[in-house]
Amino acid sequence: MIIVMGVSGTGKTTVGQLLAIALAIPFYDADDFHPESNIKKLSGGEPLTDQDRQPWLETLGEKIKIWEAKGGAVLACSALKEKYRSTLSTIPHEKLTIIHLSGSFDLISSRLALRRDHFLDPSILKSQFNDLERPNNAIEVSIDQTPENILQEILIKMSSKTEFGIIGMGVMGQNLAINMANNKVKLSVFNRHVADKEEGVAKDFVAKHPALNIQGFDDLPEFVDSMAPPRNILLMVQAGAAVDAIIAELTPLLGPDDLIIDGGNSNYLDTNRRDQALAMHDINFIGTGISGGEEGARKGPSIMPGGSKTAYNRIAPFLENIAAKDANGKACCTYVGPEGSGHFIKMVHNGIEYAEMQLLAEVYELMRNGLGMQPEEIAKTLEHWKTKGLDSYLLEITINILRKEENGELLLDKILDVASQKGTGGWSTEAAIRLGSPLNTIADAVMARNISAQKETRIAANGLYGQIKQPIAQDRESFISALMEGYSAARIVNHAVGFDMMKEASNQYNWDLDFSEISRIWTNGCIIRSELMSAMVNFFKDTDQLLFHPAVVKSLSEQQANLAQIVGRAVTSGYPVPVFSSAMNFFLGYVNGQSSANMLQAQRDYFGAHTYKRVDKPLTESFHTEWV
Repeated sequence: MIIVMGVSGTGKTTVGQLLAIALAIPFYDADDFHPESNIKKLSGGEPLTDQDRQPWLETLGEKIKIWEAKGGAVLACSALKEKYRSTLSTIPHEKLTIIHLSGSFDLISSRLALRRDHFLDPSILKSQFNDLERPNNAIEVSIDQTPENILQEILIKMSSKTEFGIIGMGVMGQNLAINMANNKVKLSVFNRHVADKEEGVAKDFVAKHPALNIQGFDDLPEFVDSMAPPRNILLMVQAGAAVDAIIAELTPLLGPDDLIIDGGNSNYLDTNRRDQALAMHDINFIGTGISGGEEGARKGPSIMPGGSKTAYNRIAPFLENIAAKDANGKACCTYVGPEGSGHFIKMVHNGIEYAEMQLLAEVYELMRNGLGMQPEEIAKTLEHWKTKGLDSYLLEITINILRKEENGELLLDKILDVASQKGTGGWSTEAAIRLGSPLNTIADAVMARNISAQKETRIAANGLYGQIKQPIAQDRESFISALMEGYSAARIVNHAVGFDMMKEASNQYNWDLDFSEISRIWTNGCIIRSELMSAMVNFFKDTDQLLFHPAVVKSLSEQQANLAQIVGRAVTSGYPVPVFSSAMNFFLGYVNGQSSANMLQAQRDYFGAHTYKRVDKPLTESFHTEWV
């Protein structure tokens, strides 16, 4: 016996009828059992009282006993409160399944406004939302999908088969699994079996979380068989050869319309290749960037899916439910575009992240070593910056790092000054060269990490050249003020560099990227969330070039002199500021209407006969000169 419940407008009748047909049992609509007095009230826009409902519910409770004895039925009934459902529960609980169709107030009210053949006044919807008590032991299904997809989800959730699978039980995979299970997704998880290294990983994970009702496997065919088709499988394995290897194992086990989602930091070119290869087997593929680290995976990351729009629509309810939410409560997950566009923008996200981190490292060194400030003093200064429109996740964690002690001493002072990287920053630089797009700040942030890795060489060079760093000889307060303005300007330039490269990729690959929407999904859940990113959501509604927005033009016009001052004082005092100086150089080159590139082109023509264009001739014509 099945009750399909929810407020009016959720599609209880439509879904209930489909479910009854699929299960070959009768369908009944609770509205058909209302007495005339109740119908008159509802038609007049007057909500029913509990006293009005009680005889109706008791009648339905008796009918449920009869229907169950005859082999079961599907009943569409609002059943908003727990006491209503208690009255309806006239049969043993194991024989009664409650399905809750849920949706937002805006979505449901828009549906009700279109109704012409229902006696419920749409104005009653608000009172129904107020009355709704979400059931604890019901199957909850989002109505923001087609009735056919809703039916498929219900049938899966009623069966022993699961509706989603995750391969790779590392830190990210485990936390995403917990997030999904907490959002009532029936889940299978798999981790490879490697003797003496990875044994029973998935099953151990499941054993630690019995309340989540997850199925764990270390046998791949059993894992695949545990899911209802069409299958949805998320890969959380190391980018590169490991992804290709698991896809090769999965392919013969999957059927038409099954879907593989690569949630790792894969190169977008690999994603393009895999998408094309799997299409030959009628298997869908989506490359999905996921940002937020361990905490984000558990509580809500920013998710960037790219690939087939049809395949995305199928898994959108899963991804959007587990994603972080923006300031308006909307999921920080959106369809990015075709092919490898999801992994491309995740790569750019990480590149922006590299430069944002390097900027804060440069700020720290200038304050700590150049100005002689103590860690707590720096932390308080950065806290002040948060109130000046510079708040960000990376600024917050930098403040926390400056206050973390170990045995009464600053932990930061015990950390080796060698910065590691996983490849996405370097890929960004390669992509920029491929696309012909300047990437100054991000490329220099990558190079700064490369230089940091040469620790022994740096120590030897320091011995040869001696101490070059000197105290910054300037009024400290005025320098800190200029540093804050310069930091703000450098951040704007860094974000512009990243988004300009996405614009170039969108144009060359015909991806039609929406930069306002990309900014929106980066306002929460991800590592580069910030006040600036929130402002960019609106900036990109007016322009697709950040540095052309009037508000940005005003800010940079006011701040660029301070950025130049910071770079000059830092360099003359012996402090490397690769990203500050890179931002300054990019800006100066960007606003330079007449550059020195004419000399470069003349040199190219001189030694290589590469030709050149002339300012006094059409650009369709090329020229070569015999220089000697």
